[in-house]
Amino acid sequence: MVESPDDIALREKVIETLKTVKDPEIPVNIYDLGLIYEIEIAPFSILNVKMTLTAPACPVADSIIAEVQDKLNAIPEASGAYVELVWEPAWTKDRMSEEAKLELNLD
Repeated sequence: MVESPDDIALREKVIETLKTVKDPEIPVNIYDLGLIYEIEIAPFSILNVKMTLTAPACPVADSIIAEVQDKLNAIPEASGAYVELVWEPAWTKDRMSEEAKLELNLD
């Protein structure tokens, strides 16, 4: 499906917003960490985001999910946001952006 110009602009705002959420244990945003698996813009500008965490036992899981949900719901062009926590496929450092790997001195 081809995205409309409005959906493309909204996707860019979603990514910008996700980059403002940092994992408190790792000083990198969740988007560059590779924790965002899917961003879907449904009809009526409803956002559906699938994300994971670096570990299932993450002690701040609830607060990160709530922060993502709140920030996405605050985007004026979005009419709602739903965040789903998924564990498959499992997160690995290979999902990280090159910038994140450089920031953390990883190869």
